[in-house]
Amino acid sequence: MSEGGVLVEWDWWTVEFGDVHAGAAGVLIGGVEPGPVYFDVGSGPSVPSTTHWTAYDGRSRRPRAEALRAVCACGWRGAAEYLLDWAAIGDQPLHEADIDLAGPLADWTAHLSVVRDKAVPLPEPLAALPVEIADQLNTTAVDTPLAALRAAGVLERITTRSAGPPPACWTPTCPPRWWPPRSAPPAPRP
Repeated sequence: MSEGGVLVEWDWWTVEFGDVHAGAAGVLIGGVEPGPVYFDVGSGPSVPSTTHWTAYDGRSRRPRAEALRAVCACGWRGAAEYLLDWAAIGDQPLHEADIDLAGPLADWTAHLSVVRDKAVPLPEPLAALPVEIADQLNTTAVDTPLAALRAAGVLERITTRSAGPPPACWTPTCPPRWWPPRSAPPAPRP
């Protein structure tokens, strides 16, 4: 996922909330989230960058993370800070170090519980369908992967067509609105 040209590699993701509530371990330096880390790849019009926590290891003039905390794509930030023990980490890159992310993961999971409690519940028959569909797709993917891909494409088209953009009116008195608009077939050529 890209946010403003910065590559954001999320550590955690759920089917229920997708990219809207993807989570990661965020970096703190001096109690503040630093800007992205840029990678020198020579010359060119775009400079790759990231905000992934493993990039903040102090190597190659990059800043060194002091602590981690849970972050969510929705903008939520965990209150707890998890200090990094650089004496134990030593000179190794963060992606090779044995960093315990259980704290930030637990905080993000607690955030999702709050979001889940505030979300509109799905009716019971509808709530079971995504699980059943996922099971069927996984089973089909083992035996006939192309059929599973076709089914996934059909599901994508159904959801895209059914959901459409949000209506301009959200009250019960709004007239019904169909999306996408139904248009007449093109007239035959003479």
